[in-house]
Amino acid sequence: MPKFATAEWMQALKLKLNTDEKYAQIARNWEGDMRLVLEPDASFEETRWLYFDLWHGKCRDAYIEDPTSTIKPAFVLKAPFGNFYKVLSGEVGPMQALMTRMLNIKGNVAVIMRNVPTVLDFVRCCQEIPRS
Repeated sequence: MPKFATAEWMQALKLKLNTDEKYAQIARNWEGDMRLVLEPDASFEETRWLYFDLWHGKCRDAYIEDPTSTIKPAFVLKAPFGNFYKVLSGEVGPMQALMTRMLNIKGNVAVIMRNVPTVLDFVRCCQEIPRS
């Protein structure tokens, strides 16, 4: 079982996104890449950048990104590791996490708000990947 935020977990999620028919349908109009910045907290010792290239219901790439990267993704979500984990465990809903600033977002929030079903289904796919 791959641990959350490892290269193995990223590849398992990429495969899930590329084979999940529901995600393909819901995210068919989505265009935009995303970086998740996991900040250190009591359960995680280092900053880690997770990069997803999402395009029309597919994940073209997913990997742990070098913090010196010059990629300018459409969206950057930043939070302590534990806050991301609360969303993935279902303890906190993704939209609640955004609205209460448990997750900070940089990018066009109007696009996120117009695509809530896509956001929710992306999170569903993330939740279905074991996080040991």
